[in-house]
Amino acid sequence: MAELTGKVAIITGAARGQGEAEARLFVAKGAKVVLTDLLEEDGAKVAADLGDAARFVRHDVADPDDWATVVETAVREFGGVDILINNAAIYWTNGFADETAERVEKIMQVNFFGVWHGMQAVLPLMKAKRAGAIVNISSQAGLEGLPGHSAYGATKWAVRGLSKTVALEVGEHGIRVNSVHPGVIDTPMIAAVGVERGEGKFPTVPMRRVAAPEEVAEVVAFLASDAASYVTGTELVVDGGLMAGMTVPAGTY
Repeated sequence: MAELTGKVAIITGAARGQGEAEARLFVAKGAKVVLTDLLEEDGAKVAADLGDAARFVRHDVADPDDWATVVETAVREFGGVDILINNAAIYWTNGFADETAERVEKIMQVNFFGVWHGMQAVLPLMKAKRAGAIVNISSQAGLEGLPGHSAYGATKWAVRGLSKTVALEVGEHGIRVNSVHPGVIDTPMIAAVGVERGEGKFPTVPMRRVAAPEEVAEVVAFLASDAASYVTGTELVVDGGLMAGMTVPAGTY
């Protein structure tokens, strides 16, 4: 079981969606959490709901100075940092021919450099303690090419590769780094795609449904916990079987 009692976690993008689900689950499993986001009102409400085990920090993940503030808060309020969950991201779809360098730079700053800065901010503390777990949230789009995902997909492939490289470099310090690759998850970030949660609502997924963010949170909690003490440099796919092979249209069985 993923037990997190006594652990201190930083979770980005935690005002709603997957990040909120992770923050709530981590506290339920005994962790102290610094949850961060640019959505101040929503983030503060989540922290208030979680009580003394949580603190909210307004945080631009693309800003190294903001990262310093987040780490300082974790140390001051809870005594350190044991876990980092790089969850914050932005998302859109656009054909490659219509994409612009300016838009690509914007999404890279959040989705890739947010992860980069976050790991650089916490690794000194983790190395000093000779322990730590980092989980970087990538995507199905970081495992395969998807039409309309040239910019977003590029960031998520980069997160996947970076996670493996850093895992190789910090393993000797007792630090684990893994990536998680969600498929179709019912979150506000992808609401514009028109997904609808419920059995039979998404026939192209082998499990025939869209996942709840809590289902991703459980996998993240496992990787962050000592139950995954020998798991590093790998990716876990949470996609209802979408990446397993060619999907079978609903009703063919």
